[in-house]
Amino acid sequence: MNAIEKDIHAYLGIPSNDSVLEHYGTKRHSGRYPWGSGDNPYQHSGDFLSRIETLKKKGLSEKDIINAINDTLPKEYQLSPTEFRVARSKAISLRKQSEYEQIKDLKDNKGLGWTEIANQLGMSESSVRSKYAGNADKKAQRAKNIAETLKKEVDKKGMIDVSEGANFVLGVTDTELQDAVYTLEAEYGYKRYGIGIKQPTNNRQQTNIMVLAKPEFDQKYAYQHQEQIDSLGDYHTDDGGDTFTKLQRPTSLDSSRVAIRYGDEGGLDKDGVMEIRRGVPDLDLGKSHYAQVRILVDGDHYLKGMAVYSDDLPDGVDIMFNTNKHSGTPKMKVLKEAKADPDNPFGAAIKANGQSTYIGADGKEHLSPINKLKEEGDWDTMSKNVSSQFLSKQPKKLIENQLKLTVADYQAQYDEIMHYDNPTVKKKLLNDFADTCEGTSMTLKASAFPGQSTKVILPLNNIKETEAYCPTYENGTHLALIRYPHAGTFEIPMVTVNNKNLSGKRNLGAIQDAIGINAKVAERLSGADFDGDTVMAIPVSDKVNIKSTHALKALEGFDPKTAYAVPEGNPNNVRLMKKEEKQREMGVISNLITDMTLRGADEDELARAVKHSMVVIDAEKHKLDYKRSERENGIPELKQKWQIRVDEEGGTHYGGASTLLSRRKQTVRVPERRGSVRVDKDTGELIYKESGRTFTDPKTGKERLAEDTVSLISETKDARTLSSGTVQENLYADFSNKLKAMANQARKEAVNMKGLEYSPSAAKTYAPEVASLKEKYNNMIANKPKERKAMLIANAVIKAKIQEQGLDPHISEDKKVIKKISSVEMQRARDSVGASGRKSKVTFTDREWEAVQAGAISDNMLTKFLNSSDSDEIVKRAMPKTTTALSSAKVNKAKAMLRGGYTYEEIAKACGVPKSTIYDALNK
Repeated sequence: MNAIEKDIHAYLGIPSNDSVLEHYGTKRHSGRYPWGSGDNPYQHSGDFLSRIETLKKKGLSEKDIINAINDTLPKEYQLSPTEFRVARSKAISLRKQSEYEQIKDLKDNKGLGWTEIANQLGMSESSVRSKYAGNADKKAQRAKNIAETLKKEVDKKGMIDVSEGANFVLGVTDTELQDAVYTLEAEYGYKRYGIGIKQPTNNRQQTNIMVLAKPEFDQKYAYQHQEQIDSLGDYHTDDGGDTFTKLQRPTSLDSSRVAIRYGDEGGLDKDGVMEIRRGVPDLDLGKSHYAQVRILVDGDHYLKGMAVYSDDLPDGVDIMFNTNKHSGTPKMKVLKEAKADPDNPFGAAIKANGQSTYIGADGKEHLSPINKLKEEGDWDTMSKNVSSQFLSKQPKKLIENQLKLTVADYQAQYDEIMHYDNPTVKKKLLNDFADTCEGTSMTLKASAFPGQSTKVILPLNNIKETEAYCPTYENGTHLALIRYPHAGTFEIPMVTVNNKNLSGKRNLGAIQDAIGINAKVAERLSGADFDGDTVMAIPVSDKVNIKSTHALKALEGFDPKTAYAVPEGNPNNVRLMKKEEKQREMGVISNLITDMTLRGADEDELARAVKHSMVVIDAEKHKLDYKRSERENGIPELKQKWQIRVDEEGGTHYGGASTLLSRRKQTVRVPERRGSVRVDKDTGELIYKESGRTFTDPKTGKERLAEDTVSLISETKDARTLSSGTVQENLYADFSNKLKAMANQARKEAVNMKGLEYSPSAAKTYAPEVASLKEKYNNMIANKPKERKAMLIANAVIKAKIQEQGLDPHISEDKKVIKKISSVEMQRARDSVGASGRKSKVTFTDREWEAVQAGAISDNMLTKFLNSSDSDEIVKRAMPKTTTALSSAKVNKAKAMLRGGYTYEEIAKACGVPKSTIYDALNK
């Protein structure tokens, strides 16, 4: 055994006998590195530091020093970089303690003067005085105190989260907390390991946390009992400074205040709308004219739909609910039965601040029965991208123009980012841009049309079928209305805006993101109702000529619930659809309709497929004979005729997705991926690290490689290989390829780009701004433990409710229920721990952004700030001041927008230049 090995072994408390190398612990502890073992526990600390200093003098880096030490140790005793730093820090503290004790002994016990002590110890006189005046090393004492506090927390709670931000709870630095963690691991045998927590509202993503646990709790136990992982400190109260309103158990309304307007009494034309008496305190909608709400009634039922005010209700009635059910149906049969969960009887996610209070007749504050899912203004924020499900069924010219516009828009964004002068900001935005581009290359969504918006539909009886009331558009505007899922052009009603309609002005007023339409128009929209359904409204012009065909005659009067109803008791033993089959069957028929449309099927054939889709969507819920529908509508024959695919080997396949637009949703299996994704510096393509993990297949009993499921199109180099050759598919394939290439180019630029050059002088000039940004960042980090604790709480509750209600996460309908439960429980958990949405982002003042541009913040720290900021804000701040010059990319974007029907004014606004500049550029 060499000198270094003996030194380290002695320091770490490992026996030095050459023939014996075994785990060693102190009498009181069972840790890995028992500090203080041996007759003189501090005798080797000086030697340990001396060895490090000697290696350092030889020019070795910290990494090389660690490797040199680890090369002399058995694997189980080797030090990670962090463990090495903890050991070095501890040795420094021990050395300082030893020096202090020597000085104190020489001064207090032996009466030597400062000069004599300095000469004897080989120190300067000032150092001797300083060390004596400082008593023991204060830093060492602080470390000891932190470790003791941490130990008490772990002993009390069993397992605690010590990930990013946990240090702020103790008021210490992250380094100090991690030192304490390693000390507990080393001295007391406490366990430190990472585990992944599924994000409650997105199970495909997980948050990784570091756990410190008592010796008896291993990693497997932590995974199985995540709900027991606690946070440092007490988070189970509101944080006092944030405006979260706790979600409360809904209050109930007496059913005597509710009346029903049945289908044969006019309720059919307003199905799903609840008319609320204006001016009733407990039913006030606040500042909204309308809202999508849930109202608990008699504690065991609830109303579901769109709430609007009414000035024409019978005496004694505060809510008139419109339904398509026939007269004589008992009131409580019209309402929905409340779910078993008393905290959320609706099974729906109530929006933040979706509950309100009012002052009752008793002068006290009470909770309103109104629970809002969405309200006026919320629909305006929905995505305005155009799905291929709709656009691919339009004329070639319209598809081509819109896809070109989208590519030109992305190219202009890329060109703009490349002109930013801050390299760290540029890298951040290039990576964000690449992610967006890559996503669009797979979803195939195009940019919005001029004036396009999302509107929630509301009923108006006194308006023509060819008109609509919509104050956000000018009178006379022609609109095409599209609802998803979208089967074809025969589901697109065309209406003209008439804001002079008296019924609209009186009942709806100055609505923001709603549109008033006739019930017949809703029926054309694949049977939409008025309980919160939305449409995409697109202004039609000579350049945006949306194709709309007449409604399919074969669908007139077709009611799947009567045409394919299974008799009560199922006397003929008809095979009924199982819950878990619905999603697959809907996917099959949706793909067939897409493929038939692209390949030119006629109206009669399309009507057969659409009829069957209407049966499938209701088959499980209403017990319909979907197999008979499949036979009578000739679905197998339609598949044989319209779903033909030739594979790479030349083999022909019939049935199943066979065009790019349907195949893009397919998935493929790839070797399981783990760790961070890297970027190829030459191509910009993503490089995934494979785990190499194997497992025993329970079906075959054989070892097999673990796999992940990914989308087919993400793994396809050339999207044209997924096309069956139609014009529409090839347009989309080229679109996908261009965006994927653009994403790779952006990543390539980013990965090869040097970061920001730090300026010490700027850091001094902008010291207050730098300090302010660091404080904002620390506040954001301090919120993270609360967010992680909220996830742990929510996951435990969600798991219990899934088991309680017998839900299956693999079944489409159950997935929707689980998603709603998850959203509600995550909000409730955030409320309970005081997790703050306001503190989740770093924002910049003008002066702080000046500091960023001046180089006052290091590249590493600025990257952290940017990754914790809103990308839209960064784009606005990084964008060069408005210029009258147009880059070639922006000229191309302007041309594409002009072809797409945008006005010069709209184009100028989108390009950030004066209208005259656009006019000159496009009319040279």
